[in-house]
Amino acid sequence: MSSRPGAAWPLVAVFTAGYLASYLLPTVVGRLSAHLGLSPAQAGLVGSALLLSSAGAGFALAGRVERFGARTPARAGLILAAVGYGCAALAGSVPLVVLGVMVGGFGSGTATAVAASGIAARRDPHRTSSLGLLTVSATAGVLYLTIPHLGGGHRLPFTAIALVALLVWPATARLDGARPAEETSSPITGRLPHRRSGLVLAGGMLVWSMAQNALWGVSSRIGLDQAGLSEVTVGAVFAAALGAGLLGVTGAGLLGARLGRAVPIGLGTVVIAASIVLSSSARDLGSFATGEIMWNTVYPVVLSYLIGLAASLDIRGRWAVLAGSASSIGVACGPLLGSVLSEEAGYPAMGLLLGAATLLVAAPVTAVALHTGGRPLVPGSVRRRGGAPAALLAATTGGLSGAVPKLGSPEQAVTELRVRRRRLVRSAIRTAGPDGGSGQSNAYASTSAR
Repeated sequence: MSSRPGAAWPLVAVFTAGYLASYLLPTVVGRLSAHLGLSPAQAGLVGSALLLSSAGAGFALAGRVERFGARTPARAGLILAAVGYGCAALAGSVPLVVLGVMVGGFGSGTATAVAASGIAARRDPHRTSSLGLLTVSATAGVLYLTIPHLGGGHRLPFTAIALVALLVWPATARLDGARPAEETSSPITGRLPHRRSGLVLAGGMLVWSMAQNALWGVSSRIGLDQAGLSEVTVGAVFAAALGAGLLGVTGAGLLGARLGRAVPIGLGTVVIAASIVLSSSARDLGSFATGEIMWNTVYPVVLSYLIGLAASLDIRGRWAVLAGSASSIGVACGPLLGSVLSEEAGYPAMGLLLGAATLLVAAPVTAVALHTGGRPLVPGSVRRRGGAPAALLAATTGGLSGAVPKLGSPEQAVTELRVRRRRLVRSAIRTAGPDGGSGQSNAYASTSAR
């Protein structure tokens, strides 16, 4: 993956195309139920099939994007998304719609896996992931405001997702292609780093996402049935909450890593748990709007830090893809869980259970953030955990930091190491003769030993 500063926007574009389907899931499920004769539970299962297919693509591609380069799998994913969702939009029978949804979901997951891998290789993955969340939130917001006025049954949301995939296609020309075999040999290979922390984070994101989407799946019913609000009023609350979410993501991007990751993740998750309890127990407009707006403000902030934390665990992006896929499974199961809990125990009890689960997840996930990089980070700083310094990792992937290292700083030492490495390579090539193979390998080996 390219770590050049100008290479962020193609990743953001692919990220938007991959994530958009999950953001539009409420309107997709609602229209399937209203226009294809499906029950709410059956329509929810179709949405779950979409997200599970997306998660399957992520698990299949984890650690393999680097082998093929970003451009080829990104284009394949966008094609699958456009074809799958396009067929679902044109289909009039449920089996064909389900087939199209699963093909499109696999394409969305492929695009998301490419974006996650690329974001992990950036010098500031949190800032890039925040920009991606901001873009997909804005795109979804525009579609939420537009789709209800256009009709079109279940076809319109699927068509919108397919068109976004096609519009993003030109951006893939700026992504990296497959690298020659000799360029892919670097010290950043082998087994997954931080296995215990990565597994804890992936499991925590699964439960965390499940709790969030369990509330989201029944939020409109809470406003209509329990708070006694009209559909227009509930829609206005959701619009305000979406706007607050955009502000939250913008604030997270501006804050960056100044506070580290542990504080935003831990404190934000506590606020989310309180918001879930408040929203689920709401019986009037004030409490319902407060809970929904507060929740939608903090939720994308914490999500951006979780994505950045997963990206920091592995420069190749494998944990970012795996944790994102685990989160997709939680998203897929959330609406079903919310429906079951609300029917069996009622909305307030559901909120208490979901809030408690969210708080339980906060402790181990925050511990991972503390253990693997919870202290404030600045661009170009040297990480003492997780392997090579950030500047050295940028050097091995061909990136430039764009800053002049200070004398006597760790960055200067890394720069000197790069110079010595290049000299060793040139010397080995001259010594080995025309083929240069063994000499270059020895040069890399001696550099790695240092």
